[in-house]
Amino acid sequence: MRKIIINIVSVLTILLMVGCQEDDLKFGNLQAPTNLVIKAEVVGKSDADPNGDGSGLVKLVATANNVISYKYVFSDGTSANVPSGKMEKRFTKPGLNTYTVTVIATGTGGIETNTSIDVTVQSDFSDPEAVAFLTGGTSKKWYWSASEPGHLGVGQNDGDATKNYFPNYYTAGPFEKAASPASSCLYDNVLTFSLDGDVVKYQLDNGGSTFFNSSFSSIAGGSGPDDACLAYDASGTKIVSLSPSESVVMNNPDHLTQTRGTAINFSDGGFMGYYIGQSTYEIISITANRMVVRAVMGGNPALAWYHIFTTTKPTQAPPADYTKLVWFDEFNTDGAPDATKWNYDLGRGDSGWGNNEEQNYTNSATNVIVQGGNLKITAKKEASGGANYSSTRLKTDGKFKFTYGKVEIKAKLPTGVGTWPAIWMLGSNYATKPWPACGEIDIMEHVGKNQNVILSTLHYPGHSGGQGNTGSKTIPNVSTEFHVYKTVWSPASVTTFVDDVQIHSVPNDGSLPFNSDFFLILNVAMGGNLGGNIDPAFTQSSMEVDYIRVYQ
Repeated sequence: MRKIIINIVSVLTILLMVGCQEDDLKFGNLQAPTNLVIKAEVVGKSDADPNGDGSGLVKLVATANNVISYKYVFSDGTSANVPSGKMEKRFTKPGLNTYTVTVIATGTGGIETNTSIDVTVQSDFSDPEAVAFLTGGTSKKWYWSASEPGHLGVGQNDGDATKNYFPNYYTAGPFEKAASPASSCLYDNVLTFSLDGDVVKYQLDNGGSTFFNSSFSSIAGGSGPDDACLAYDASGTKIVSLSPSESVVMNNPDHLTQTRGTAINFSDGGFMGYYIGQSTYEIISITANRMVVRAVMGGNPALAWYHIFTTTKPTQAPPADYTKLVWFDEFNTDGAPDATKWNYDLGRGDSGWGNNEEQNYTNSATNVIVQGGNLKITAKKEASGGANYSSTRLKTDGKFKFTYGKVEIKAKLPTGVGTWPAIWMLGSNYATKPWPACGEIDIMEHVGKNQNVILSTLHYPGHSGGQGNTGSKTIPNVSTEFHVYKTVWSPASVTTFVDDVQIHSVPNDGSLPFNSDFFLILNVAMGGNLGGNIDPAFTQSSMEVDYIRVYQ
């Protein structure tokens, strides 16, 4: 206290010494709260049931003079900050138990006053089987069931009993979040439940990074419209209490088949790996090695999130490695591209090749040439075939096609706002299965308006045009240095890289068109839906390719 008073006197002295006017300076009084009182009402208390109705619920009200906020500390190991002083607490230890309730009241200047009372309350709810499943009787680790479809999902939270008990809006595919560094941290979570006497405790090891719902990213210093992995300290032991669920699912006529009806409550803001601003999770189902939970999203009660956990951490098989060189072009012979390997798409295409592009494709040496060990595709500002720009689109259609393998292309990309180079593959059955049914694998796309941002996208039914399944990463110096653009395409996945840095990965299965022959395409487009407006000062720029190699 003496130090605080000395600091205030020092500030006043300085202000008086330099004062230009006589202000009425008021710093407020440093006062401890007084007359702190706690009142407890045991819910259901009566002459017949002096310790309540068995729910374990107690209504608490704290009052004091000169108070700014209150904090409750309970002898069951939990606590809660309650600015109003009013809260409802459910004590969950089965049977008749007496708990100490301490209230810490904070006044101006952070000065605190505290007092305690004892509350005796009956709790009839228990779920010893759930405790046994969670903890294994001692301690048990749980992991996201990442290999299972729907391990993360979201659905409606309302009175519609036909839809409110499952994730009808969205479900994640197997290892879906592993496809991007912005989400892959989700699968690093280790959730440990342990039994200490009759108290269930919980620890979350998030590896230093938590996958945040975008609505809460500001908590970890993030921003933007997308969910993201953000550095976050989730350490510390939380106390777990079980209580009867009070969700909308419990009101469903068939709720006995739709939920276990038990809620997991974490103390001190505990959560189960994906941050949605919620510390209470309803157990939908649980066994010794699998658990499904449901949680209403914090701040948005219209949504309920679903998580699936397992006690055996799933492992994602690495992309298959292909080592046998089956096709290549090293571009070592000057002149036109090798006609045994390449042919051309020519002209302006339908509606600018379907993308409102502004170039005319030619096979002229001014647009495409092999020179000095590199293939050069040059986009130029010039009148050509009714367009204001010329360029080239090379393809192996009719010359080479393959199913599954590894493709490596060493390339340096053009510059200029409006340029849109691409290295990609198209399903060779496009004539009988028109795009997007034939499938498209964009190994690399780059647009000059977003210099150094490499895009990798898969297009297929339900993911055409701007709805492509895409990933991106900033790679320095893509227009001044050569980089290796690679895809590893297998029956299990399609994964793309730049210099062995993963850009995107999509699980493959029999329902997708990525299980038949594809051919290669290289082009530099101008403008269009992705390239955007073209810089009026643009004259010409080239994509240079050192080599292309296909392995199986």
